[in-house]
Amino acid sequence: MSHVSSHSPHGQSPLRTVQVLGGGSAGSSAHVRSLASGLVARGVRVTVCAPTEADRAYGFSGVGAHHVPVPRSSDPSSVSALRAACAEADLVHAHGLHAALRAALALSGRRVPLVVTWHTRADAEGARAHLLRLLERRVARAASVVLGTSSDLVDRARRRGARDARLAAVALPAPRPPVEPADPDRCRHKARAELGSTERPLLMAVGSLDRQRGYETLLDAAHVWRLDPVPLLVIAGEGPLRAVLQRRIEDEELPVRLIGRRDDITELLAAADLALLPSSWESRSVLAQEALHARVPLVATAVGGIPELVGDAAELVPYGDARALGETVVRLLADPVRQEELRERGTRQAASWPTEDETVAQVLSVYDELTQAQLSH
Repeated sequence: MSHVSSHSPHGQSPLRTVQVLGGGSAGSSAHVRSLASGLVARGVRVTVCAPTEADRAYGFSGVGAHHVPVPRSSDPSSVSALRAACAEADLVHAHGLHAALRAALALSGRRVPLVVTWHTRADAEGARAHLLRLLERRVARAASVVLGTSSDLVDRARRRGARDARLAAVALPAPRPPVEPADPDRCRHKARAELGSTERPLLMAVGSLDRQRGYETLLDAAHVWRLDPVPLLVIAGEGPLRAVLQRRIEDEELPVRLIGRRDDITELLAAADLALLPSSWESRSVLAQEALHARVPLVATAVGGIPELVGDAAELVPYGDARALGETVVRLLADPVRQEELRERGTRQAASWPTEDETVAQVLSVYDELTQAQLSH
């Protein structure tokens, strides 16, 4: 690891960084764990400020970081807890808008570089949209560098006044390795039997049940694939639209099952014939990455960072177009040659994504640049 030496030159103390996580989506929490692990391995000191439940779920302390419990953003004590945690830091790295705002407040009056990663785009309407814009502007301007996980987030940060905004690939952290199944076919069969799809095609969608995910369109599309045998669509995830979706499934007698939150997504996905991603916006969608890694053909909406992420390795449809989505599913199920082509392309595309190691190295080079600039002032 060429970097280690640069963090204790001439007997200087190692670089001290603080990672700040707000509510923390699964993607940003897993990224912070991966980053903490890689930075600690390279001789960097890492403190992670995050709610206690995030440390329990992601084990920051387990990879050698120091965890400081900082309550969620709405708690007034969180800024003073952050200020104390950042007192000795050479650099602070916040993940997400709310975490970044609190980090900026905690650092006010101090010349400590602030790196902000925008993992996702918040959506709001009316007065809330105006507040969100102000929050984005405040954060973009407070940051020494904004790292966006997709090109459209980088553009958005620039529009909000970021001095320096860059595309930062965020690797999909390797799943904690399951015990290698002796017989993948048997596992696939077992998963399909459990979901009730032994004799018919299995379609899989994963993600929280909220407006942004496009599930209403997905249910509309289920009317289009009236095939024999009719495919079963399984949606894994939990959220505010659960009751609405369940009522529609029953009223319209749709071949759809909501199975709630699951921790065996990798296995379920590997058993599916197709993965579906109907969202209104995504940056580096975890489902898209897992589908391509698992060699499962993907049908997704051409929004946000998806086209950039999947390249030619998925079928892309316009957001909100139930007919296009439904017809693409029907066409793909009937075309094993195209399915195989997408599997091959998916494997190639997945191999082009950055590894966890490359992600850590890129972030570390940003840290080096900012802290060297500090020393030269």
